[in-house]
Amino acid sequence: MTQTAIDDSRVRAPRPPHVPEALVRDIDMYAIDGIENGFHEAWKALQTDGTPELAWTPLTGGHWVATRGEVIKEIYSDPSRFSSQVIFLPKEAGEKYGMVPTRMDPPEHTPYRKLLDTGLNPAQIRKMEDQVRQAAADLIEPMVARGHCDFAAEYANVFPVKVFMAMADLPMSDVPKLAVFAQDMTRPSGNTPEEMAATLDAANRGFDAYVDPIIRERRGKDGTDLISVMVNGAINGEPMPHDKAVGLISLLLLGGLDTVVNFLSFAMIYLARHPEKVAEIRDDELKLRRGVEELFRRFPVVSDARMVAADQTYRGVELKQGDMILLPTALHGLDPDENEDPWNLDWDRKAPQHSTFAAGPHRCAGLHLARLEATVTLQEWIRRIPEFSLAPGANPIYHSGIVAAVENVPLIWDAGKAG
Repeated sequence: MTQTAIDDSRVRAPRPPHVPEALVRDIDMYAIDGIENGFHEAWKALQTDGTPELAWTPLTGGHWVATRGEVIKEIYSDPSRFSSQVIFLPKEAGEKYGMVPTRMDPPEHTPYRKLLDTGLNPAQIRKMEDQVRQAAADLIEPMVARGHCDFAAEYANVFPVKVFMAMADLPMSDVPKLAVFAQDMTRPSGNTPEEMAATLDAANRGFDAYVDPIIRERRGKDGTDLISVMVNGAINGEPMPHDKAVGLISLLLLGGLDTVVNFLSFAMIYLARHPEKVAEIRDDELKLRRGVEELFRRFPVVSDARMVAADQTYRGVELKQGDMILLPTALHGLDPDENEDPWNLDWDRKAPQHSTFAAGPHRCAGLHLARLEATVTLQEWIRRIPEFSLAPGANPIYHSGIVAAVENVPLIWDAGKAG
């Protein structure tokens, strides 16, 4: 089947009367054009082909797409105009999403976010460093003498998950089914918005059914694991309602199982292709630690959305209440108006600008853990495997969605020089 035939088969929403035809572009967030050449490369093309800063696509149910860093950051930062009531696309699927507090706007959102921060603040995360470091070393050490691995399958898909499951005091044996739920929520299958909504709804209900008995068992006890801390915390001085606890713990699972997993693989592909970048941090611990933020700037993986809260004119474009706006975070970090020479990974870049962790009241609560996991991965990997590359003929397979993914990341190294 030709690409044209595939494109013509996609379901298109009718253009609403308030959307000028000049702003319409075919942008499919779940099958972005050119993704076979790289996820970030595919999104970046929208900034070089004359696409307006706000474009409207008839695909994925019909929605706006913000294509410039300044716009993405502004929308994330202003919940009064751009609501988190629906954050996943297509909108039909986003309306099935029930996780807490990502679907809340301030002030309702605020006490839940404060509670999340009690378990994920920098002081709490620093206490975990030895445990996180041991988890990384335990995975890398057996690979060293082998001289090769599939980084995505053998490390990235395992390491952050092991860390999170330990924090939550959950068994690793549960990960396979939870990983399916995570994939179905962030990259739902289906040919129509309704089919995608059904996939996401089933996955969301799967998470809820999994956490429900765990929450009931840990309520009222003095456990110190992340789930116990959350479900025994207070919201406005009162116990958290059970349905909200289910939504919050499900959110933690989703974040722990899918986001850092994929970020690490994208970053490692780049480093494997640019040994000079590895050489810069191999013997410079300070540069490595300071440079981790540049990795997050360069390799964002999230593309979620906001809903227009009220009829308004924004940047000269008429928006209607209920319109959806997709915010591809890749397009903030890679915008040359925000970061000079954005393709280049510059360990010395001062104040890299990005929305990798979103912005405003919904700035990612797990960002401190993500930074620790990225830092420890670089340190422990380079300490044991100082030089590595992609295997000849390597062909990573990229997937776009609410959270981008990549698989097939074969790395090789000289085992004689490793260790």
